[in-house]
Amino acid sequence: MTERELLRAMFDAAVAAALPRHSVPLHMPKPPKGRTIVVGAGKASAAMAKAFEDHWPHPLEGLVVTRYGHAVPCKKIRIIEAAHPVPDAAGAAAAADMLKLMQGLTADDLVVALVSGGASALLSLPAQGIIAEEKRAVNKALLACGAPIAEMNCVRKHLSTIKGGRLAAAAFPARVETLVVSDVPGDDISAVGSGPTVADPTTFADALAIVERYRLDLPTSVMTRLKSANDETPKPGDPRLAAATAHLIASPQQSLEAAAAIAKKNGFTPLILGDAIEGEAKDIGIAMAGIALQTRRFGQPAKPPCAIISGGETTVTLKGNGVGGRNVEFLLSLAVKLNGAAGIHALAADTDGVDGAAEVAGALIAPDTLERARKLGLDARAMLENNDAHTFFAKLGDQLVTGPTLTNVNDIRIILVA
Repeated sequence: MTERELLRAMFDAAVAAALPRHSVPLHMPKPPKGRTIVVGAGKASAAMAKAFEDHWPHPLEGLVVTRYGHAVPCKKIRIIEAAHPVPDAAGAAAAADMLKLMQGLTADDLVVALVSGGASALLSLPAQGIIAEEKRAVNKALLACGAPIAEMNCVRKHLSTIKGGRLAAAAFPARVETLVVSDVPGDDISAVGSGPTVADPTTFADALAIVERYRLDLPTSVMTRLKSANDETPKPGDPRLAAATAHLIASPQQSLEAAAAIAKKNGFTPLILGDAIEGEAKDIGIAMAGIALQTRRFGQPAKPPCAIISGGETTVTLKGNGVGGRNVEFLLSLAVKLNGAAGIHALAADTDGVDGAAEVAGALIAPDTLERARKLGLDARAMLENNDAHTFFAKLGDQLVTGPTLTNVNDIRIILVA
């Protein structure tokens, strides 16, 4: 097996470990006396709905919203597709319909919430006084500023009628059980998809501080809401959430371990650096290059052949004319710093099959990446500064294109040191 083939096999194993058809059946809730209503949002939510429906022998109904192209047909659960990462009208309409499903429920009823990464944009129903276009402007500003996902979701929660526990509060007094596929560093369930059914520990003051920290220029209506601090999200201990529980059913760590098992099977010692690595993608690329070079030269922190594996979610602060993409930017930075070092190959990709806004999961690099780029007239450093790594790897033919994987446990980065 070549290094390129091994990298792809490890990525495929990581994705397979997080597929809803494996994890959902292990976490089926106790049937209620009354109705069962399934709701959900995220890139994996339709696949989660299908898995739930296939293993639930009782009557049910529901609605789930997922990203365009990520739908999975269900017989009883309505599947809606909407835009991600910038919201559209379809997502707002689905969120409104979801809230209507919560009306008139009793303590005998069960709401099953299926939540995965991407739910924040897909369930975008602005708070009163904020129009959809203003909410889209907020999302665009957050995506471009380089804020980590937890901070972005803190702001989103306080501009929404459904996020930050509001969906669960609307379902009261029904029992609410949430199944979560985590895509956030640290697996904070309240941060996955902005936690529509989970108590929110953050406040309006926290959201306003984030906006000020990144000097975001947001619409007047948005700033007015954040500063007025009215209509706070449900907090831990809120009686409306007393019957609400949440369960983590798939996580980045599980996927990293699956990739590590493939590496070990093929003679590469796996070294997992962590499942919650954050920071500017460009900077993480430089740091990882340093680790890879130390490994090759001195056998530290592992002796070659080894596989350096990590997860988490880096960020890209858009300053150039490119579209970003945190995995490809990480890889281009890594390649530039390695400068053709022998025996080092790498892959970085998002487990949902979409790196940023591009329909590309990520890319791969090899010792000859920069040399091949030079022959094509590509300036790797200039393209890195222009946030144009997607174009770089497209021209080299080194993009990793998977299509929708129907799960989402964040990014995986693998560096093979032979």
